[in-house]
Amino acid sequence: MRKLTYFIATTVDGFIGAPDGDGDFLYGFLDREFIDHLKAEYPETIAAPGRAQLGIEDAAPRRFDAVIMGRNTYEPGLKLGLTSPYGHMREQYVVSRSLTAAPDPRVELISGDLVARVRELKDRDGLGIWLCGGADLAGQLIEEIDAFVVKTYPVLAGTGMPMSRAGFGVRPLELTGAAVLGGGQVVTSYAVKR
Repeated sequence: MRKLTYFIATTVDGFIGAPDGDGDFLYGFLDREFIDHLKAEYPETIAAPGRAQLGIEDAAPRRFDAVIMGRNTYEPGLKLGLTSPYGHMREQYVVSRSLTAAPDPRVELISGDLVARVRELKDRDGLGIWLCGGADLAGQLIEEIDAFVVKTYPVLAGTGMPMSRAGFGVRPLELTGAAVLGGGQVVTSYAVKR
């Protein structure tokens, strides 16, 4: 059975974006060591333009062969003409009730019962499923998430979009890995205790 992993970037105080959802300010905390870590450990999570720029267009997925993202996560790339940001993966899903047709044949829309669809995807053979974002989607799928990989950047935001809109609930996690990088970034991995 495949696992659903919420792989997300956050500030030290737990925000994945500004109050309007824009997370571009986090790009200012990327450095060579951090990018090299992503290239080595999570190459599939780098979108097509970044893969081309880094010379890893042919890097095989290590952990995930499917990605699920919300419409707001997909939209910035779409506005730039990037209709298939993770075409190197076997499956790309965008959760949206407003899109009526997929902008790319390699992208499948999910507009119905999200939890049922994710359960179906988890039952398939393959590598893991990457929950790319955002907060609303993580809230809807909180009981389906099997693991978290949290990329914490050395910055405080004070307010903004939280990692999840799941509401209060005690959900124990088990630390399964940690990497502290030279630029102050910390990548922690957790398994959900069931």
